[in-house]
Amino acid sequence: MEQIQPLLPFLLMFVVIYFFMILPQQKRAKKERAFESGLKVGDRIITKSGLHGRVSELAEATVVVETMSGKLKMERSAISMELSSKLNTPEVKK
Repeated sequence: MEQIQPLLPFLLMFVVIYFFMILPQQKRAKKERAFESGLKVGDRIITKSGLHGRVSELAEATVVVETMSGKLKMERSAISMELSSKLNTPEVKK
């Protein structure tokens, strides 16, 4: 027990870092991959740089986005999950 006691603070720090930093980041990355793979033609999207458009073609790693100025080919990872998911959810009227 005396041999483990000096290492206990380091183990505790690792556990805290894992649960508060690493695990949430892994969950977020998994959600983003699911969002990117779930895109379909006709979805309205917003890119991380702020471009608005509609998906017109899909490839394995890229998408073609139709904007008001034409069509742009970009990586799927350039699409903002947070902003785009708000556009495609139906509004609830009260």
